[in-house]
Amino acid sequence: MGEDIYKKLAGHLASLGMGYPEKEELLEILRDNFTPLEAEVALAIPTKVIPFEPAPVSGIVPHLSISREEVESILLNLAQRGLLFSKKMEDGNRGYALQQFGYGFPQTFFWRGVNTPNAKKMAELVAKYSGKEQLKEAYGNTKTKAFRYLPATPSFEPESHAVFPFEMMEEVIKKVKVIALAHCPCRVTAQLIGKKKCDHPLENCIKYDELAEYLIEQGIGKEITKKEALEVIRKSEEAGLVHMVDNAREGIKHTCNCCGCCCWSVGTIRRKKIPRDVLMATYFLRETDLEKCTGCGHCVDICPVQVIHMEGDFPVIDKDWCIGCGVCAVPCPVGAVKLVRKSDALPPRDFKELHQEILRERKPAS
Repeated sequence: MGEDIYKKLAGHLASLGMGYPEKEELLEILRDNFTPLEAEVALAIPTKVIPFEPAPVSGIVPHLSISREEVESILLNLAQRGLLFSKKMEDGNRGYALQQFGYGFPQTFFWRGVNTPNAKKMAELVAKYSGKEQLKEAYGNTKTKAFRYLPATPSFEPESHAVFPFEMMEEVIKKVKVIALAHCPCRVTAQLIGKKKCDHPLENCIKYDELAEYLIEQGIGKEITKKEALEVIRKSEEAGLVHMVDNAREGIKHTCNCCGCCCWSVGTIRRKKIPRDVLMATYFLRETDLEKCTGCGHCVDICPVQVIHMEGDFPVIDKDWCIGCGVCAVPCPVGAVKLVRKSDALPPRDFKELHQEILRERKPAS
């Protein structure tokens, strides 16, 4: 099999809906984590599926020249190491899926928050791998964006706001059945490579339902209650962190609480590396109620993407880069911050529809 097996696997992963951009660092990551036989098994797992949609073992075995028993053993081991997603299917048997980019890869290396030689090496490789061009290829390749920002709760306090339930964190958490808490992969990566000083909490990445079950089952994250999840959300908002969720109205699988210093999305926009609308779906923009505003400047200090500055007595917002996160409303003492809709567009109906759209729009891997 040799080196060719890793090149084949890289090409296979690139053809996912949320595909891995092909680059030398990816080959090194694959070599370090998959034996040639494990890579061959991963090649037998289908790619034209949405994230977390597992294939039965019976659909994987026919593509391989080894026994079903050996295939099952390899699949189980890969899932335990966080290299494959797995869950029990409706018939009671276990199914397996490839980790998609942004949906398990490279996050499973860091969700545990451990500082091991392998985690450190993966952090160094991932930092080299996840550059501007790779993010553009992964997230700018389709009109439909995988993620969106949910506004902070205080930005919706004025009664004049007409807010859909799917735009409120409380409603997202109310609807889910299982919740897991994991470490922020972006901040853990930065800590492991010693590149950036970030004082924000590490353990505030929230996962829901089948993704939460997987994290809990594999010991990657810990189960928490809805009350505990809401407390994580509250503390994140006070710390100026941004809620990033799947770009869907229903069936959301995760909430990342992102900072401008380490996050691949908020940080990239803050540094103006990739235009906001290429990277993310943005549904709101910040405006100011000038009759209420006292010019205190608190919103300037907390803005995670640094797009607010004072002109005279009032804040001015760069609307080409504002992400409509509502974080600036949290410290406002007079309720002068308000969000307005950027357009009439709405997210896809649910997680499945979101990723079916992405699969349809996805340009073939080169």
